[in-house]
Amino acid sequence: MKKNKISKNWIRKQKRDIFVKQSKLEGYKSRAVYKLKEIDEKFKIFKNGMSIIDLGAAPGSWSQYLSRHIKNAKLLAIDLTDIEKIDGVKVITGDFTDEANKIKIHKYFKKKIDAVISDMAQNTTGNKNLDSINTGELCIDALLFSKSILNTKGVFVSKIFMGSTFKEIIDSSKDIFKEVNIYKPSASRKDSKENYIICKFLK
Repeated sequence: MKKNKISKNWIRKQKRDIFVKQSKLEGYKSRAVYKLKEIDEKFKIFKNGMSIIDLGAAPGSWSQYLSRHIKNAKLLAIDLTDIEKIDGVKVITGDFTDEANKIKIHKYFKKKIDAVISDMAQNTTGNKNLDSINTGELCIDALLFSKSILNTKGVFVSKIFMGSTFKEIIDSSKDIFKEVNIYKPSASRKDSKENYIICKFLK
């Protein structure tokens, strides 16, 4: 009964959500696109000709945004879940931490890249502290991966939840990057603990 009530509340929220309506009108796969758009507009991240990997990309709205707004970009999206074809984006189905997929990624780009972006979050369990820890671990995996693949002017953008791993992620980011910012876009739901970490320039 409780699960059914939660489902109904979620459906009600979706119907009222202006970002859901806007994403449908503009042909994006999810409302998450407006979080990246706002981050880009505030921090001036993406430029023409960049090489970018989108980690945990499904359903693909972030990659859609990049393919529409960046000319001559080299884009790769990877996720455990299948992603429908997106024009101008190479898609890999699999785990980015898997060595075989790392080889595919490096072969595709052939050099250090300009940006790593991640909107990954673990499937929710109902335990907010556990969800925060699990998503924090994904962020740390993405952070370490970015260190290995970014060029010196590289940018890392990732979802981060307030919780027990928050300080560890911030401290690790400051060890790796010269500039670290935390930002909550207006497209993030008010009751969500999510923020985004935006890091620039490898040390």
